[in-house]
Amino acid sequence: MASKIQSPEQELRFTRSGQAAVFWLAAAVLAAAAVTLAATSFYRDINPCLPHPAWALAPLAAATASARLAWRLTRHAYLILTPIGIEIFPFLRPAAGMNLVAWQEIEAMEADGKRLTLHHNAEKTSGIHLSLRPIRGDRRELLVKAVAGRIKASR
Repeated sequence: MASKIQSPEQELRFTRSGQAAVFWLAAAVLAAAAVTLAATSFYRDINPCLPHPAWALAPLAAATASARLAWRLTRHAYLILTPIGIEIFPFLRPAAGMNLVAWQEIEAMEADGKRLTLHHNAEKTSGIHLSLRPIRGDRRELLVKAVAGRIKASR
């Protein structure tokens, strides 16, 4: 049972929806392949060289797995910006591997199109690199603006 979010209006969630599009597309292609293979059963009496319709189960299983993965990527958080800090969720076992970086720990940040770097000291010798590729392109700018604004406000 999922717990309720205490202050949802005070947080920004960023999901891995940028990666999900590839898996949604793969699920659609694999489902179409499964339907095509299943439809060959109508013509097996004319051409016995056609594959058995049971071969449709393999792409159907792969389509189901791809759709479940895409759903998970679309639904679950990658980064959550809260009043306390930035919660970073890994892809595998997110509840056990979640990392919280408090706003007070961040001295500076750098961002390019592919990566967000959170520096822990002014010399910029330690910090965390976060890939921005899992996040949809139109959401990356929002993330960078939100983090920069929060870091500026905490000083």
